[in-house]
Amino acid sequence: MESMKNYIEDAEAALLHTYNRFQVVLDKGEGVYLYDMEGKKYLDFCAGIAVFALGYGNKIYNDALKEQIDKVIHTSNYYYNIPAIEAAKKLKKISGMDRVFFTNSGAESIEGAIKAARKYAYLKDGRTDHEIIAMEHSFHGRTMGALSVTGNKKYREAFEPMIGNIRFATLNDFQSVLDQVTDKTCAILFETVQGEGGIYPATEEFMKQVKALCEERDILMILDEIQCGMGRCGEYYAWQRYGIKPDIMTSAKALGCGVPVGAFMMTEKVAAHSLTSGDHGTTYGGNPLAGAAINAVLDLFEENHIIEHVNQIGDYLANRLDELVDKYDFITERRGVKLMQGLVFDRPVGDIIGKALEKGLILINAGPNIIRFVPPLVIEEEHVDKMIEILTSCLQ
Repeated sequence: MESMKNYIEDAEAALLHTYNRFQVVLDKGEGVYLYDMEGKKYLDFCAGIAVFALGYGNKIYNDALKEQIDKVIHTSNYYYNIPAIEAAKKLKKISGMDRVFFTNSGAESIEGAIKAARKYAYLKDGRTDHEIIAMEHSFHGRTMGALSVTGNKKYREAFEPMIGNIRFATLNDFQSVLDQVTDKTCAILFETVQGEGGIYPATEEFMKQVKALCEERDILMILDEIQCGMGRCGEYYAWQRYGIKPDIMTSAKALGCGVPVGAFMMTEKVAAHSLTSGDHGTTYGGNPLAGAAINAVLDLFEENHIIEHVNQIGDYLANRLDELVDKYDFITERRGVKLMQGLVFDRPVGDIIGKALEKGLILINAGPNIIRFVPPLVIEEEHVDKMIEILTSCLQ
């Protein structure tokens, strides 16, 4: 059998070089741990970048997928399928939204949300020069539309021109939003908690101000819940903490817990006056396997009281991270909500993350000086304590 070193060499010879990967070949997972092909055990505080919410090797989830594979994996959207119908009903229930469109990824969900907003505005006045306000430091995906509303020039500049008529404001600065509003504005789009941009939660005041503005001017409020949604912030969707409701929202990552699925959802008002037959489509989105994954995830969330657990363990994680802020002068701040947290350092964190990996702890960053903590939602206090122990040893 090939060694881990040989597999890495094969990968470097065969795969396009778009990732700076750690020199590890992961082979299997169990609970909140991953194992490389040489058997080394890693405590996972990344969860595949906020994807594997239920941990690895969940038998109920695995069996649901196996059962669906034995029935049918894919048909097409020319036909109905029961798993997608059941998944849509469950998503409507937990989100309070009215219509669902299934996609393959978060970026594709953002694309659909942008199209829906522009079609909504087009049907009002027949114009095609409508503008979308997005936020600085945001991240919405790698496709051309998603890149266009991503508020970080380093991701966009090599691929310009982007789609046009995008303006950028500052999260939690309502005046900066007002400064960008024109009679062409059709939507205001942002992450309820910015992830890649540095773990910045939107404030309640900002959320309510933007919502009031949107209602006053018939502008659509679009919330990106791809990373911060699906229970990570203590509600099914982070915006539910604020008592407001978006016109369109996006979801992905933990929605499928490893199967590539996403969705964008909207109110009946938007659905009745935006995308219609022929306006949008997808080959794989909402196929039977995707639907089975979503159904299993949502059932397990309810049966295992995942939201309640996140609220409890999220506070414990925040308190343990605060201890590190108090202990080390070079850690300047903790930011985040429940099980979406970040530690801000006064220096780059790459070496710390590398040392942690050597000691069996998987962490990721959110910018050069922030360690991001997005573990499986099923972690317990003992896992938090073990993570703190390893991380502390890397900070000496």
